[in-house]
Amino acid sequence: MSNVKDSVCKLCRRENMKLFLKGDRCFSDKCAFERRPYPPGQHGQSRLKFSEFALQLREKQKTKRYYGVSEKQFHKYFVEAARSKELTGTALLKFLETRLDNVVYSLGFANSRREARQVVKHNHILVNGKRTNIPSIIVRKGDVVEVASTSREQVRIQSAVQSVARRSVPAWLEADHAAFKGTVKDLPNREEISVVSEENMVVEYYSR
Repeated sequence: MSNVKDSVCKLCRRENMKLFLKGDRCFSDKCAFERRPYPPGQHGQSRLKFSEFALQLREKQKTKRYYGVSEKQFHKYFVEAARSKELTGTALLKFLETRLDNVVYSLGFANSRREARQVVKHNHILVNGKRTNIPSIIVRKGDVVEVASTSREQVRIQSAVQSVARRSVPAWLEADHAAFKGTVKDLPNREEISVVSEENMVVEYYSR
């Protein structure tokens, strides 16, 4: 995940969509995007005409920031997606969606993808019974992701599990919050990926 030092709420406003980077705050009336739904800066409310390149760039930035990956990581996923037999844009989103940190967030064991990355890096997550501290690992069909028994009383994990009702668990995952466990039932198809992104424009951006 990118090390963003500025206010992450500005990223939502810049991309004109909620990226859910602040956890519970994104669901409250304190959400900066709800209060000021326009780009930051003195020209934020101006009516600007964007070029085709600018639109492609914005779609790339939106998708990258939604999943919280660096430019280098994002480009790596694009190269791998271009080599796959699927549509490049769909394959790219599948790589991003099945990252371990995103799965931990989607299962409801963290309030944001940034927090999920920390939970994984601090050895709180098991994949198929083995401790895993690499957030970028790609999960496979049948994998079991769970919170380590010694970490289940952590305040942030308990808070995430209690507030998971605010967002639904994707259909391709099965969560058992009582057991702090989740299963990858299948790999997601495009309709099950929630990011609002024009992935074809991302492909066009890298294909210039």
